[in-house]
Amino acid sequence: MSWILSEKWLWIIVLGLTAVLVGPLLIIWFILYLPGELKVVATILIIIGWGVAAGYKDWLQNKRREEESRRREVSSST
Repeated sequence: MSWILSEKWLWIIVLGLTAVLVGPLLIIWFILYLPGELKVVATILIIIGWGVAAGYKDWLQNKRREEESRRREVSSST
């Protein structure tokens, strides 16, 4: 059982999951300690960043779909 603790992939997963769980909590605590006006600004910036990331993700998915449809057209025509 001790061999699993020496595996690199296990610690990568543990650190990744810890970052996913603790990261948002630290961000929320940081925002709560800000003065009133900065809380609003930070919240708006998070919402804008979230929207930009979602839009970029959708754009990448559409680009991938277009490339796959082009590949299918080329492979079906040959």
